Amino acid sequence: MTASSTSPDDLERTKQQIRAAAHSARDTEPDKDLASRAITDRLFTLPQYAAAEYVLWYIDVRSETRTRHALPEALEGGKNVVVPYCIGEELGLFHLESVDELATGRFGILEPKESLRPLKEKRVPIDRIDLILVPGVAFDRQGGRIGHGKGYYDKLLAGARTDTLRVALAYECQLFDEIPMMPHDVAMNLVITETAVYRVSETAA
Repeated sequence: MTASSTSPDDLERTKQQIRAAAHSARDTEPDKDLASRAITDRLFTLPQYAAAEYVLWYIDVRSETRTRHALPEALEGGKNVVVPYCIGEELGLFHLESVDELATGRFGILEPKESLRPLKEKRVPIDRIDLILVPGVAFDRQGGRIGHGKGYYDKLLAGARTDTLRVALAYECQLFDEIPMMPHDVAMNLVITETAVYRVSETAA
């Protein structure tokens, strides 16, 4: 579904309906830990992940696909691990070297400690990122995404390099046949669930 085929109001209404259904499905996912570990295990085996030098991880909150369990392995694997934090209405990027550098911040999200954020060596510009792990509420197998509606990742993705790979992590229950996309929406290159890797495109575009 695209903006050319329906009105903006109808698109937004459809998005809200999908968002509500996806939230319900995600909240009732029976074993989030097991499913999340299967998802991150699939991620670690991807050649695109192996090739990436700087990887932007999100840190899960509420019923999102869980990632914090995988951070130690990512750190030990020689990657430059980067995590986001809120600066007003945008996201800052922090070079994470230890999980001890994290603390609970805005919206109850685990974020870099405020005392460390001003350090020059901890700041990472978006154009250094080779692969972005993208959270979301709902996705389709063609790379469509619906977020929480606050626009943090929309702004972040708009500033990424054109060759930066965008990888969605999601439970299979979060997938829908079609996500309505507006012209400014950024599609995912890969969608990884506990049962499959959906390859929208092998390289970023």
